[in-house]
Amino acid sequence: MRIVVCIKQVPDSAEVRINPETNTLIRDGVPTIINPYDVHALEAGLQIKEKTGGKVTVLTMGPPQAETALREALAMGADEAVLLTDRAFAGSDTWATAYTLSKAIELIGADVILCGKQAIDGDTAQVGPEMAEFMDIPHISYIRKIVDITPDRMVVQRLMDDGFDQIESTLPVLLTVVKELNVPRMPSLKGKMAAKKAEIRKMSAADIKAAEGDLGLKGSPTQVKNIFAPEVKKDRKMLEGTAEEKIDMLVKELVELKCI
Repeated sequence: MRIVVCIKQVPDSAEVRINPETNTLIRDGVPTIINPYDVHALEAGLQIKEKTGGKVTVLTMGPPQAETALREALAMGADEAVLLTDRAFAGSDTWATAYTLSKAIELIGADVILCGKQAIDGDTAQVGPEMAEFMDIPHISYIRKIVDITPDRMVVQRLMDDGFDQIESTLPVLLTVVKELNVPRMPSLKGKMAAKKAEIRKMSAADIKAAEGDLGLKGSPTQVKNIFAPEVKKDRKMLEGTAEEKIDMLVKELVELKCI
């Protein structure tokens, strides 16, 4: 079974800063983590490998420092890591990102592609489904449980507002997962040591044979008009007393604010 897990290195949510001139995130010098939803996707990929055999390839697109996220994934148990890095990829929106990732996956080969449901720095939940459309394969979003998997089919449960749907799909298939799916494992010491020495395979725009006009800013139909960090307000009030007293005070405050 060929399993590809797409991850993204994102800014720590407590450290997000905005460039007021370009309306883009400032990433230089900002602490980064693997997108939390992607960690659950990686755990799902490792569990599928343990059940069916095969190989887990972890894939990301970003600058050279994105290697850090890939090595964390290798430490958890991924077999190989691929970094898509090229100045031509800079400024990609979800459309251009999905196109770029899909071109790489076509070269790598995959039976199951796993992504987190969304990235915490954008929250669009668009890249996974768009990748599947570029590759013309089935996709199922918001996976909360993998019921069964064989070499040619998969049965999953999709999280819904009022419960879940159980869906069967042929392979290859792309899944986006939610946190309810699993509890990610911790990297072992042996895994960390191996990850430090592992070779990261790098791919450029030329390597994936991507059309220049579909990459980066040129290939991004989305234009950001304005983006800003919310103003931090310090006018908060702590309520003291018993639970009943706090409820009475809260109701009084909400009435005065005309919220109720």
